Amino acid sequence: MNRYGKDEKRQQSSQTDIVQQSATQINNLPSGYGAFLKELKLRISSSQLRASLSVNRELILLYWDIGRNILERQSSQGWGAKIIDRIASDLKNEFPDIKGFSPRNLKYMTTMAREYKDESFVQQVVAQIPWGHNVRILDYIKNHIEREWYLRKTIENGWSRNVLVHQIESGLYHRQGQAITNFEQTLPVPQSDMTREILKDPYVFDFLNLGEDASERELEKALLDHIKEFLLELGSGFAFVGSQYHLEIGNKDYYIDLLFYHLKLRSYVVIDLKMTDFEPEFAGKMNFYLSAVDDLLRHPADNQTVGIIMCKSRDKITVEYAVRDLNKPVGISSYLLTKMLPEDLKSNLPAIEELESELKKS
Repeated sequence: MNRYGKDEKRQQSSQTDIVQQSATQINNLPSGYGAFLKELKLRISSSQLRASLSVNRELILLYWDIGRNILERQSSQGWGAKIIDRIASDLKNEFPDIKGFSPRNLKYMTTMAREYKDESFVQQVVAQIPWGHNVRILDYIKNHIEREWYLRKTIENGWSRNVLVHQIESGLYHRQGQAITNFEQTLPVPQSDMTREILKDPYVFDFLNLGEDASERELEKALLDHIKEFLLELGSGFAFVGSQYHLEIGNKDYYIDLLFYHLKLRSYVVIDLKMTDFEPEFAGKMNFYLSAVDDLLRHPADNQTVGIIMCKSRDKITVEYAVRDLNKPVGISSYLLTKMLPEDLKSNLPAIEELESELKKS
């Protein structure tokens, strides 16, 4: 027999082995798998048309439905975990041009269906953000309430995936609204609640590299040099007005460390930076600045100016005494610099382009 005859025989033998292997795999499949796969293919095919109208929403709903169907059969018919590999293989053969049906992705689909059992919640919240965002939230967050919070904040702020990861790694959920303030006494409802929510404690300046002996002016300059990252940490809605903002009062000159305008609150925000622990006299100085900004800068349509004192640390009881009887809205927060951060809080910041996109959506 010549070489070509041997190659042909070898090829026929190989094809026979593949057929026999496939037959063995089919014989080992659970009852009802064929009907399930057929139904799944029809569901995916029909979704392709609707996906052209609403790509992300339809994709997320499809993934959730696939995950739910797999879970139902694993529960009611005893399908094992290995069935996911077979489903992935069959779907890849049926839809070779469609990505997203890898075993890993199918496992995420089942996780999503297990964690979000309410279909209306999936439609109204989960399906409003991209699949990659959903995967990160499923990976990082295990508490349902916290998970929902990040879902809704992502929708509200239009976070990119990198920004979302940064916010999760910096513990934003646990820092938001945690500053000590007198807003309930100095601002009307609901403005007091809204203003409280824009403050964090602590603020995380993990984009800086300052030593413990740095001065307040060095801290201010470093924040201005990283203004995009600083605005991202402050949160959506902050617009930068100026640093060392000059006020002439009486016959003297005064300078505000950082002055912002908050677009959602419709009010100026004065930030005073301190490289030391909080001292009660800081509150009195801030009250003075807020009175001056209200008189000299605030437009009649603006709300009251808000003050934020950022300190290296603060004692809760001392702060509460210091702000209790102030007649201006003041919040006191601490901050963390890079060298003060635990390793599990350090993360890579998003690219400049992503930060600019985030700021444009504010």
